[in-house]
Formats: sequence, structure tokens, C-alpha cells
Amino acid sequence: MGRVTDLASFAALLAPEGQTLLAALRDYDPARELAVASRLRRDHPAELVTAALGQARLRQRAVAKFGAEDAYRMYFTPNGVEQSTRASVGAYRAGRMKALGIGGVADLCSGIGGDAIALARAGISVLAVDRDPLTAEAVRANAEALGLSGLIEVRCADVTEIDTSPYDAVFVDPARRGGRGRIFDPEAYSPPLSWAVEAARKAPHAALKVAPGIPHEAVPAEAEAEWISDGGDVKEAVLWFGTEPGARRATLLPSGATLAGRGLPDPAVRPVGRYLYEPDGAVIRAHLVAEAAEELDGGLIDETIAYVTSDVLAPTPYAAAYEITDELPFNLKRLKALLREREVGTLTVKKRGSAVEPEEIRRKVRPKGPNAATVLLTRVAGAPTMLIGQPVRAGGGA
Repeated sequence: MGRVTDLASFAALLAPEGQTLLAALRDYDPARELAVASRLRRDHPAELVTAALGQARLRQRAVAKFGAEDAYRMYFTPNGVEQSTRASVGAYRAGRMKALGIGGVADLCSGIGGDAIALARAGISVLAVDRDPLTAEAVRANAEALGLSGLIEVRCADVTEIDTSPYDAVFVDPARRGGRGRIFDPEAYSPPLSWAVEAARKAPHAALKVAPGIPHEAVPAEAEAEWISDGGDVKEAVLWFGTEPGARRATLLPSGATLAGRGLPDPAVRPVGRYLYEPDGAVIRAHLVAEAAEELDGGLIDETIAYVTSDVLAPTPYAAAYEITDELPFNLKRLKALLREREVGTLTVKKRGSAVEPEEIRRKVRPKGPNAATVLLTRVAGAPTMLIGQPVRAGGGA
């Protein structure tokens, strides 16, 4: 579909008839789309029905990132849903900017406006810039729908041509997806990371959103690098300018717990103790396993594996704890016999440093019974090992 047609269809969705259709499609079942489309086309133009169904699907997908209350009022493009920031992460980042005293932000590569919305809700005025006309219209519609148009100015333009000098900060979220999927080379971002860094250097403050797998050597010396996870999933890394040059930190949402780097050496390798700790992915990405291990008075089970072991159970927001009951050399027959003996029917299989896939383990051991267990496939001092145990709940019990 051409961009002119897209813009026309989008405008039709904002008109009263389009709004009526979107309201009627809020809870529709995509599995019944053909029947729904046929029914609606009896009373509405076919092109408008197609556009409304497409927007209804995108809204349903967006609920996971924005929550139902916002998602069903907002407008999306397929790329916008895929690449937009999760609302909880955007709110956290906006909160940091507010705490820095930032009052105005140039949001370059704004997408459908997820970050602009978070910034505006923090009381920060935003210039939202995107070069795609349809995306820019979506930002404008979202600002209006959420009552934020007074704080969000939308401009359809090439971000490289924007004068950011009137703003306290620059936020850049380069496109990290192309026709073949995710882009891992920061210089292949659109715009390239090097351009974003130069834009950041011209502003009093800046935040650049990058992939969490960014090589540490690609982080500029004057930037603070922060890795953010939400609900245990690593979502992004942010390069902050105008804060703490050279600092590294891991921030875990929704708690907001932040672990700061202290330049510690790698922890010593020690035998598997009573407890095993699996650091959060943001801690691992930030190379802060040593800092987490120090808090736990723990060591590594293998110099190449990010599992921390200790004989002490210590509460920590930075790692999930398991109480280990068995440490066995990797052997499927032995594992199957042990699980049968203990009547384990609910089996969780995790792996780190093992080539064996969890599904293969579950298929071959065929767990059966009323009890539950966790098997961690890993290496201990270089040897393939199975650790068996139970997760420890936050209150301290297994």
C-alpha cells in the first residue's frame, strides 16, 4: 500500500466513522476476522474496514507494551509496535531525565511516540521528530488521544537536519531493524551510532537507546552505560551523556533496583554450595556479576559461567536463587532415574554453557508425578554438570 493511500486511510480512521469501527473492534477475535470483515463491509467502505481491522490487530499487540488503557486509545504502525519502548522502561528513563532538571527534549527518531509520551507525562516538553509521514501522523494522533498535545510538538523531518540547541537534552532511538531483521552493528543503525554520539555531545544532556548486546568497547568514554531489564527480560541499553562518564550500571524494573559497577575483579571459582544464584540479564550484560557476587559473598562455579554459588541465602534483587540438592555429571539416564524416584512431574530445565536444549531433556526423561524440580545444565570447573534444586521464593522458602 502506498504512503499516500496509508495517510488517507489513517485520516479516515480519525474521522467519526473510523472511530465507531475501532470502538466496535476493540475486543474482536482475530481468528474470526474474515467473518467480521464481511459483516462490517455491508455498512462501511471496504478500505476503511481493512484499515480498522489492521489498527485493531496492532492495538491488541501493543497491550503488552503500553497496557490496555493506553493501547486501545493509541495509533500504531507495524514497525511502531515492534520497535517502540515498553511504557515502564520509557517512564523510568523519563524519570531520570526529570531528576536531572531537564525541561525540554529533542526526541529524534520518535517512532509512534512511546518515549515522547513518557517524557510528556513526566512534565517535559518534547519535540518528536520522525522522517516517515505516517509515523509522524501517528505521534500527533497519540499526543491528542492521550491529552498530551500541549507538551508534544511533532515534526516530520530528517533528524540530521534538526537544530537541537534550544533543548536541554537529546534522546535518540536509532532504527535497529532492517529488511533482514535485527541489526547488530551499531554503525548500521539508522542513523548510525557515531552520528547519534556526535548529536549527544552537542547537548547538555543526552540519552541514546541502543541494543543491549552493544560491545562495551563501542561505548564512548564520556558516556554512562546503563542496561535495563523489565520483569527479568533485558530490554535495552542506554548511553547517558552529562551524568557519570565511564560508569556502568544495571537497572531492574519494576523494582528500580540499580547495581553500579565498582571495577571489581572476576570472582574466584569455588565448589557448588547450597545455593546457586542466576544473575539478572541486565547484570550480566553490564559485566557486573562480580558486584553481585560480592553482595552475596559468593563465587563462580566456573570461570566462564555467570552462575554464582554460596552457602548463605541472602536476599538480593539482582539474582534469582535456587537451593541445590544434587550435583551430578551430565548423564540423562541418571537424571531420568532420579526424577522418577522423586516423582517429579513438573520439570523446569535451564541452561548456561550447555549445548543441550531444555526441550530435548524434557522429551527424553518424560517427567511424571506430583512433585516439581529445576534442573540447571551447565559447567562446573569445566565439566558438563547437572544441578538439581528448587527456586527460592523472595520470602526465603523453596
